[in-house]
Amino acid sequence: MTVFRAAVLQMRSRLEPQANAEALEGLVREAVAEGASYLQSPEMTGMVHRDRAELMKRLRSEDDDILVATAGRLAKEHAVYLHLGSTAIAAGDGKVANRAFLFAPDGSRVATYDKIHMFDVDLDNGESWRESRTYRPGNRAALADLQFSDGAARLGFAICYDMRFPHLFREEALAGAEILTAPAAFTRQTGEAHWHVLLRARAIENGAYVVAAAQGGRHDDGRETFGHSLIVDPWGRVVAEVDGHEPGIAVATIDTAEVAAARAKIPNLRNARAFAVGEATAQIRVTGSLEAAE
Repeated sequence: MTVFRAAVLQMRSRLEPQANAEALEGLVREAVAEGASYLQSPEMTGMVHRDRAELMKRLRSEDDDILVATAGRLAKEHAVYLHLGSTAIAAGDGKVANRAFLFAPDGSRVATYDKIHMFDVDLDNGESWRESRTYRPGNRAALADLQFSDGAARLGFAICYDMRFPHLFREEALAGAEILTAPAAFTRQTGEAHWHVLLRARAIENGAYVVAAAQGGRHDDGRETFGHSLIVDPWGRVVAEVDGHEPGIAVATIDTAEVAAARAKIPNLRNARAFAVGEATAQIRVTGSLEAAE
């Protein structure tokens, strides 16, 4: 089994990518000093900006993006896995990709993931969000293997609103993911109601660690995000948390033996069965097995 230290980096990203790159670097150094070898930043690390026109002015391709370059450099400099939770990337078709990046300890790019589910909602406090007007949704899940001296651990990707779609996490767990991720910029209102319970539920139902770095506090564009970056173990226990909405880090030990233990106690990945819904003749697809997920 594989044991390593993981860190969530809580930020309050501003309008200008340069300032956010500098903030990321400071948090990375702090987490590395605490022994972390896998570090995750929040959704929209590079820029939090609700004005589409201003966002587009600052937008770059991934080859020219300062956060992508900074994350790759820091991963290599500190010989760690650095998961850029997401940043806005020019998609080349007048829209934007909300894209995550994982960099290896040699600075190479291991994986990317584009947020699949768009946050198109109207909240009862007057907030209204239509991510689909600006962002192009992804259409594939992503997995990556973290290689350490004592073994490997498989990582599954998601971003923020994706956490409300449990089938994404289930498919990743069935494909072998032991660590599920959900970097986020959760609103204060929805965070107060659902943040902890959703992340703990995704951990429990898949017998997996969940790592979720978050944005926190009042941003330059006026929005408020919830913070409370979390690491949850496979039994649903919060093992690390940035308590509140101020920038900071939290670090916990990840031990994949805990994944195997949780899945042995509650083998729901193996026990799932196909079933019909009402009069429908089509059946719900059940894929994978516990063996495939270990």
